[in-house]
Amino acid sequence: MPNISSTEQALREDLAAAYRLMAHFNMTDLVYTHLSVRLPGDDHRFLVNPYGLLFEEITASSLVVVDADGQPKQETSWPVNPAGFVIHSAVHRSRPDAACVMHTHTVPGMVVAAQDTNILPLNQINIEFYGSVGFHPYEGIAADDNLSERERLVRDLGTNSALILQNHGLLTVGETVARAFYRMYYLEQACRIQIAAQATGVPLYTPSEDKILRTKKQFDEDPDQGRMIWSALKRKLDREQPDYKM
Repeated sequence: MPNISSTEQALREDLAAAYRLMAHFNMTDLVYTHLSVRLPGDDHRFLVNPYGLLFEEITASSLVVVDADGQPKQETSWPVNPAGFVIHSAVHRSRPDAACVMHTHTVPGMVVAAQDTNILPLNQINIEFYGSVGFHPYEGIAADDNLSERERLVRDLGTNSALILQNHGLLTVGETVARAFYRMYYLEQACRIQIAAQATGVPLYTPSEDKILRTKKQFDEDPDQGRMIWSALKRKLDREQPDYKM
């Protein structure tokens, strides 16, 4: 690896940690889907996984620097997948606050994405996402040949922190890797709760609007915003998979 700044190294370690944690929590689709983070500077560079590695194999040094089109901007012995970066590129370009973008194809996420609805406020965890999850109708595999879909995807995400890609999967954004991961983990939990509750076949109780809004406000005003969880999870990796930092 060429000499890199301490800031870039910290971002590499955080993103590699997120990949390892996605594998740990069974939120991968083998070598598919991506997590990306913006590097500092005005030249639109991002870190993303090399194509073909399992998430459990990702290390800080194996992450590849790409430009806004997903083309490598460093020497690498691994291929990259520009088509897989299409969604990430659209979001990074349109949302300066979206330093990190995470996209998953998990069964719970895809089940909810197969429904013509959003996250239902059926549980306290679900309520955290109330009014902050966009919904993007399915248009086929997101690829370079459908540039206009990028505009619609960005429109459907809006200022939200998460997006349901209908018949596809989930997406979260964050100012940091820690924040995007926290949102993805709990969005996944919200999907699990939703489909489990629906599977009971009994009438489902939804709290009143005023209770939902009060709970949502409490989540939004929490000063921690997932930092404590991220620190704990990184300590777990430091004990069990310290090579993620290599």
